[in-house]
Amino acid sequence: MSADTQFENDRRGRSLAVDWRDCAWQARIEVHSAMPPRRHVAAKPLSAVSPFYRPPRRNIFFLKNMKTKLPSSWRNRIAFTLVELLTVITIIAILASMLLVVLAGARKHAQKVQAKLQENDIVTAIQAYDSAYGRFPVSSNAQAVANSANSDFTYGGPFQTPNGIQNLGTPVDSSGDVLSNNEVIAILMDLTNYPGTTTPTVNANYVKNPQQTVFLNAKMSGWNPSTGEDPLPGVGTDLVYRDPWGNPYVITMDLNYDEMCRDVFYCTNTISQMNGGTGYNGLVDPTDPTGKDNNFEYRGKAMVWSAGPDKKIDGSVNANSGANKDNVLSWQ
Repeated sequence: MSADTQFENDRRGRSLAVDWRDCAWQARIEVHSAMPPRRHVAAKPLSAVSPFYRPPRRNIFFLKNMKTKLPSSWRNRIAFTLVELLTVITIIAILASMLLVVLAGARKHAQKVQAKLQENDIVTAIQAYDSAYGRFPVSSNAQAVANSANSDFTYGGPFQTPNGIQNLGTPVDSSGDVLSNNEVIAILMDLTNYPGTTTPTVNANYVKNPQQTVFLNAKMSGWNPSTGEDPLPGVGTDLVYRDPWGNPYVITMDLNYDEMCRDVFYCTNTISQMNGGTGYNGLVDPTDPTGKDNNFEYRGKAMVWSAGPDKKIDGSVNANSGANKDNVLSWQ
């Protein structure tokens, strides 16, 4: 290997440029100068401790990426086996299923709280109407049925039971027809016509609410029974007020004005009797200490309840069992 050296003859002195390359033998330095020729002197081999030594420089214009092959033990450590991958997937699936159960439970609880609030709103509106007019927000037909039997009145509708459909409510004729809560809602919300139509309600021309007071502010769902779709929560175009699961709220009022409210479903001893005349959920039988006459009542003017998340009722078990266990009660 040779080194080209050049001296510059100027006042700053002489400089030496050396191009070092990696080699396995000793370099010899030749000096060429514009000065008068001198005798060439063979350069002495540089010792290992020469002050002029520096590591060979790399040519930055011809660098190549170095490919490093990891040891097989390293490659094994950073890879996943099939068993490990399946284990991780299984754990994630289990955690996801647990989360879905928690979310479903939280959603159900929120819906039950919402139903309870809506029921209390209905009870408060009924009491406010009674205070304003000295009567309950019902049609003349419902009041006449209650007067003939000296009894209270329950607005209901069709409900699913373990054995089929039960038309729950106070019968208004010999066929067993019952009324939904739409006439109560029309009066409390001060609606004279059904939404989007000219069909009058029981409150036509404000006959049931002359002061035109809005006692109840309920959310309109816009659901129309004619569409054939599942009912939506809220007040539909038929003015039936439905719970968060799409079932109508059951509303019972003290139409015989004895300060006791008797619901057609919860009055039976099969459902409400707990011990003699003491019933579940605060109900009592004031007429028979033994509780055998199906006369369990609530001390108040109105009862409102929902069939709950399962959308079912069961007249063959008590109030805290089976399909009745998740019912949402305003008086509970």
